[in-house]
Amino acid sequence: MITKVHHINILVRDLQLAVSRYQAAFAIEHFEYGDLPERGVKTARFRAGESWIVLLEPIDAEGVPARHLAEHGEGLFLLSLGVDSMDKSRSHINSSGGGVIDASERLGLEGWKVLDLDPNTFSGAVLQLTED
Repeated sequence: MITKVHHINILVRDLQLAVSRYQAAFAIEHFEYGDLPERGVKTARFRAGESWIVLLEPIDAEGVPARHLAEHGEGLFLLSLGVDSMDKSRSHINSSGGGVIDASERLGLEGWKVLDLDPNTFSGAVLQLTED
């Protein structure tokens, strides 16, 4: 069911400062930028093999990412697992006693379908599924 680590989201207070630090430390030449107003963030992402590392700066103080940043500080926000079929994956998780946060997926960057999983089911880990 899981095909790869699709992306890792890292919360930052200052996106441009974080981009500069990642570029310098890891010799990253290219970042792709995007906004997710419905999630209240602006983003910069780069490839790490077949996975994405996504830096998120909250722009909406009431959004989930901003609240998480205020409570926990900068750092790892969530791990997204790639799947071939969101419908089959959601059905399998639900039938095995697992849990999803919402009944249907939402759209992420580049039109990715994303579905948040219930951290209480997965040892407190903030996970989501992503289908390209």
